[in-house]
Amino acid sequence: MKFKLRQLEAFQAVAKTGSVTRAAKSLGISQPATSRLLSDFSKTVAIDLFRREGGVLIPTSEARYLLSEVGRVFDSLQHLEELNRDLTDRTAGHLRIACLPGFATTLLPELLAEFLKERPGVSLTLEPDRPERILEWMIGEQYDCGITDEFTGHPAVEHTNVPIKTACVLPKGHPLAELDCLSPLDLKNERFIHARRDSPFYTRLSNTFADYGVLMNTWVEVRQFSTACIMVGQGQGVTIVSALDAEQYRNSNIEIRRFEPEIHHWLSILKPASGSRSLLSLDFVDTFMDSLSPYMSDTKDRL
Repeated sequence: MKFKLRQLEAFQAVAKTGSVTRAAKSLGISQPATSRLLSDFSKTVAIDLFRREGGVLIPTSEARYLLSEVGRVFDSLQHLEELNRDLTDRTAGHLRIACLPGFATTLLPELLAEFLKERPGVSLTLEPDRPERILEWMIGEQYDCGITDEFTGHPAVEHTNVPIKTACVLPKGHPLAELDCLSPLDLKNERFIHARRDSPFYTRLSNTFADYGVLMNTWVEVRQFSTACIMVGQGQGVTIVSALDAEQYRNSNIEIRRFEPEIHHWLSILKPASGSRSLLSLDFVDTFMDSLSPYMSDTKDRL
């Protein structure tokens, strides 16, 4: 059984007005067109829709039952129109973000709170995990976007690599805080809290120290820059991390100083290569990129 929306509109209008003429006027079409729509609908449902009493068309008992269902149809269509408008305006929908654990507790909560404030109809899933798991989710199209470290490529994933400046983090009141800029020579006697030895960032850092003829005094190896910043804030060693992470802990009993020669940390934003691109996820990526702009390096290097 197939209905046309215009037939349902004619049926509902006649029931409300009690007249084909008045129904035609409310619909903005001719009386013959309204009569034809009503006749075709009556044939489709195979029941009598109206009886005439005193010149007024009165819905039959069967028609009254149909009217309640037709009302639900138009309510659903109105909701669909509103939802479509919200989705087009990016004020409704569901956003799924996978990220490194550090982002879930530093930059993203405040950023997402502001993002959602302007989009009251949007719901969110934020899932932190290790880079390997984030990649699995992106390949499986389980999340709209992922935020991870130094991604080098996969055919099922699109990515944007963003070079982030790095900074030296010292305990509050450290003697080296008197300097505006620090080099490996300044740090040769300091105990280092650093990234994993198998990470590309550690390789770049240790190579930089070697170029200055300095052996890095490694002490604590950590997976997350946030862990290094917290430990430094407790007076334990020094570290070199992304300027973005350092800034999140500026008020945690630390000193932040520029480090030269400039090295950078690569941050990667991932999206599934196949599947649709929701306007909402594109908006979030733009918002996230804007938040990174103060920390981005102007390097022209690529991974």
